[in-house]
Amino acid sequence: MKKILIATNNNGKFIEIAKLLESLDIQALPASNLNLIEPEESAETFAENAFIKAKFYGDNAKILSLADDSGLCINDLENAPGVHSARYAIDENGNKNFTFAFEKIFAELKQKNIFSKQKPSAFFICNLCLYNPKNNFRINFEGRVDGFLTYPPLGNKGFGYDPIFIKNGMNQTFAEIDAVFKHQISHRAEAFLQLENWLKKNYNIFD
Repeated sequence: MKKILIATNNNGKFIEIAKLLESLDIQALPASNLNLIEPEESAETFAENAFIKAKFYGDNAKILSLADDSGLCINDLENAPGVHSARYAIDENGNKNFTFAFEKIFAELKQKNIFSKQKPSAFFICNLCLYNPKNNFRINFEGRVDGFLTYPPLGNKGFGYDPIFIKNGMNQTFAEIDAVFKHQISHRAEAFLQLENWLKKNYNIFD
């Protein structure tokens, strides 16, 4: 079976990516086994941040690596938290705390007189970077899903900002729907479809 190292220490993200790769008969290897501290995501775009992670883990493990950089962008907050979505959830104790992040988002929206009942628009972005340390080859794929925010958060099936995001045309958050269904309609699913189509034509990247 072909193998790809998944360049993340986020277990929820790893599980979701591993499930998507199964359909391609590709085994996902967890980067957490390397016991490395994730590199700083210092770029200002999802694509470049994904590349930073893919290159870091790929070069260390000397294996084809796939990184995902994704985030929530809120139109009324000038697309924040965006590429800073993970850091935005760090609380005063230095812990990643999404309950803290949800409260902060809606406090900032309230300052602009925007409330949950107004369904503030937002979108998720997922950028995937596939990197081959043998020749420094990289390619990026980006997916987007549009929707709106709801508060208080609903559901416990997702991770990250899923409990406050509802896709346009739906009435449940990403944390309320079944994971299999989410894998079909999410921003990550859209990016993976692009990756899948590319891999089918370029399977020699594993050679």
